[in-house]
Parts: sequence; C-alpha cells; structure tokens
Amino acid sequence: MLETLPGDSHVHSEWSWDTSAGDMVGTCARAVEIGLPAVAFTEHLDFNHWITTPASLVTSPHQAPYTGDDLVVRPPRFDAAGYLAAIEECRGRFPGLRILSGLEIGEPHLNPDAVAELLKAGPFDRLLGSLHCLPVDDGHTGPPVLLETGKPDEVVRQYLAEVPVVVAASDAFEVFAHIDYPIRFWPADAAPFEPGDFEPEFRHALRCLADGGRTLEVNTRLPLHPQIVAWWREEGGRTVSFGSDAHLPAAVGGGFREAAHMVEAHGFRPGREAHDFWTR
Repeated sequence: MLETLPGDSHVHSEWSWDTSAGDMVGTCARAVEIGLPAVAFTEHLDFNHWITTPASLVTSPHQAPYTGDDLVVRPPRFDAAGYLAAIEECRGRFPGLRILSGLEIGEPHLNPDAVAELLKAGPFDRLLGSLHCLPVDDGHTGPPVLLETGKPDEVVRQYLAEVPVVVAASDAFEVFAHIDYPIRFWPADAAPFEPGDFEPEFRHALRCLADGGRTLEVNTRLPLHPQIVAWWREEGGRTVSFGSDAHLPAAVGGGFREAAHMVEAHGFRPGREAHDFWTR
C-alpha cells in the first residue's frame, strides 16, 4: 500500500530555456506543501538545432526568441554554474526536501562531445535522455511540425524507431523520458490513440532500453498508458522513475498518486530512499 508519494524526477525551473515562468524556490515550496519527498530539477540541455514552422511557433511561443529568419530554433547555452548555485541555495532553504540536480538532455546522441564537456561542470544527480526532434531530409524537426502534414501513426512509428538509435549511441543518460512524447500532440480529429496499434514498435524500443540498462520514466504530464508499463516489465525493464515534467510550481507531482498505484499494480516497488528508482 502506498504510504508516501514518489520523488519527482523530472522538473523544470527558470533555469530551463523554455520556462520563463518557472520558479525553483516556488517549486520546492509546492513540493513540501503536497508532501513530495524529493525533486530533481532536470533542466533542458539542448545542443541540437531544429526546423520549426510559423504554426508551431504559435503553440510554442517560448521558441520564438531563439528562432532565426530561417525558422531554425537554436536554444541558448545552459548556465551550469548559475543553476548549480541555485540548487545549493534551495537545499539550504528546504532541508527536509531531497533536492537533486539534473539535466534533460535533448537528443544526447547527436552532440556527444558537447554533452560530455558540459557534464564536467556537475555534479548532476539525475540525467534524462529525451527525443524532442526527429531526423528529416534537411535537418531535424519535432512531432508537432511533422503532424502538420504527416499521419499520426507514421510519426509515432518514426519516433519509436529512433529510440534504439539514441540508446545505442549515447551512454550519457540513465532515464529515458516520455517515451510517448508524440501522443501529446495527437490530432483531435484523428481516431483515438491505441497503444495496441503500435505494440511491436513499443516493445522493440522498450527492449532496447532494458537491454541498455536504462530506466523508463512514467511521465504524468500525459499519463503513461498502463499497457506500456506492462510491456516494459515483459521486455525486461527493471526500474521506473516518476516525472511530472512540471514547468510551473503548481504542476510538480501532478498525478503521482494515480501513477504510483498503476506502477505498483505492475509489480514495481519503491526503493530504499525516496529519490530511488522503483524496482521489480
């Protein structure tokens, strides 16, 4: 029976370039208020550049300041020193909350040298790997752009096919974030998303993650479908983490109680410490 909430291993603050309204201190205060035992501030680290469209900039206005006339998004450099100093300040202000440093590394396989150099500024306690962009003929672009003209099922299959590529080419991260990322942008006029329509693709991606010794994130921004967690266990996955993907203090720990009960139902249990991965 679940007695305490799991730690939130995927949180953003003002130190993420896409989170101008983020607030590390406010997020810590909110975590204490709702009884979260731990948070990991996994700020965005992006060296990749990607193509956007005017329509995508309307739905993602945070990208506009970093988008050139060529409609290529070029994220700014991450201020590791400032971020780590802020982490230490929050640890002093909230001694009862376990606060982990961390990064969410976008497309870690594409810029391994730059990632390795930045990690020297650490320590970083929790490292997530993410796919926010997919390869196209003239560079990279995100699922929202691909869905402007592409079929949803083709975009999901392309995304899942890229997951093993990331795992094989990068050992910089331990947790793979939001494996269902394209589903966030599923068109309202399309038939409802059914994970069973993509079972072979999900299973292959999950098997590669498990074989690579990675941890699957149960991201609650869009609640992860229980079937995917079941496949994760069947394909050899041994650990899960929980992440709200919060970009505002109010969202930290969102949906965690329901997600924890779902994960428990599939045989995963809390670790010794509140910030530990859940294991089976």
